[in-house]
Amino acid sequence: MADASQRKVCLGVVVGAHGVRGLVRVKPFTAAPDGVAAYGPVETADGTRRFAIEAKGMVKELVLCQLDGIGDRDAAEALRGTELYVSRDRLPPADEDEGWYHADLIGLRAVGAEGRDYGAVVGVHNFGAGDLLEIAPPDGRATVLMGFTEANVPEVDIAGGRIVIDPPIGTFEDGDGGEAEGD
Repeated sequence: MADASQRKVCLGVVVGAHGVRGLVRVKPFTAAPDGVAAYGPVETADGTRRFAIEAKGMVKELVLCQLDGIGDRDAAEALRGTELYVSRDRLPPADEDEGWYHADLIGLRAVGAEGRDYGAVVGVHNFGAGDLLEIAPPDGRATVLMGFTEANVPEVDIAGGRIVIDPPIGTFEDGDGGEAEGD
């Protein structure tokens, strides 16, 4: 698992331009909308572009931001779809209730209560109906998406490098969510 200094957390995504002076509209992925500009410069997913960022206001549920070096509408519009990241180690400690960020789950082993190795967490997604864990089985089969609910994931052990899962029947194509026949 990569250490915190090597992991990035997506704070938001540019959804378009606002006005003619280079402001961008950002859909925030932070608890407080203006959090997209609270942790210093942001960068693209591949790290090739870096921007100082300043929140200028809100429009509906979007944050209006000024990105350093973006001075007109065309430059702002060219950033549409760009995700804005910061290094995980620049974020404050996670709150007491959860104790971790979604980015902290990447790389953790997914194990059953009985010890079965289901693979490693390779992604956490939300397509609108709740969080999903993407788990890569150890045998190289296609990744599996599983709802990230308390019933499916009764334990998250960041320090131990694992999550304990109780997958729904059929999630891992063995017909019962648990041991495959012959295991």
